[in-house]
Amino acid sequence: MTFSETWRLLRRDKLGMTGLVIMAFFIVVAIFAPYIAPYDPDAANYRPDGSFSRMDPPSWAHPFGTTRLGQDVFSQVIVGTRVAVLVGVLSAVMVALLGTLIGLVSGYYGGWIDDLLMRITDIAYGVPFLPFAIILVAILGPGLSNVIAAIVLISWRSTARVIRSEVLSLKHRSFIEAAKVSGASDPRIILRHLAPNVLPLSLVYTALAMGWAIMTEASLSFLGYGDPRLISWGKVLFMCYVAQAIDVAWWWVVPPGLAITLLVMSGFLISRSLEEIVNPRLRES
Repeated sequence: MTFSETWRLLRRDKLGMTGLVIMAFFIVVAIFAPYIAPYDPDAANYRPDGSFSRMDPPSWAHPFGTTRLGQDVFSQVIVGTRVAVLVGVLSAVMVALLGTLIGLVSGYYGGWIDDLLMRITDIAYGVPFLPFAIILVAILGPGLSNVIAAIVLISWRSTARVIRSEVLSLKHRSFIEAAKVSGASDPRIILRHLAPNVLPLSLVYTALAMGWAIMTEASLSFLGYGDPRLISWGKVLFMCYVAQAIDVAWWWVVPPGLAITLLVMSGFLISRSLEEIVNPRLRES
């Protein structure tokens, strides 16, 4: 199935298009965040009478209210979109590339190469995801690149296994045999003949990886392992927890929590639609 056929079928799925619209919305917000945010997310604000704007509920001046330090929650949520989208997109692309490459090589060559790569995959499955990410970030230090590295080093395993299974069924097809007879090299067969046929499946796991990456970054930031220099949704929730205001200032909790939910949900909606496209039997059931 080509990319154009995948896109044509995706446009017919309402849930899939809903996920795309939600994701596109957050991407646009992330790009133009400095122009959308009405206040400096780290700056304290004051009321018209000059008093400190501390723990103010939502109002026209502050649509999502303010924090215990007088910071505008709306501006923090807008600016935090950049971290969520950046981590989600970069992690998902890197997970898809690494997992797809390992799956292609393992499935095509077989033998000891397949055994070695699949045993490494088994080891990766045995590593608990969040504890591993916490330990790695604690060792390497808080930073966006370290968070992305922690996500990628674990999340590729599912993509690799599924792509390997698909390659095992494709490599004995007639068009692969014809390419071998015509003298095509192994790298050419893998990149020109096998990779395009597993691309829709890779897109499914790219969308899934995006959702998991966003949740992982938010979890690490909430636990205090995020980049202290950046505003993220998880950090907003973490600051609310530290201020012991979770059960008091609902406006401090709901906006970042809802943003995380919507963006992660968009990734799963897209992956669901792509999975139905890749597997037509799911559309018939």
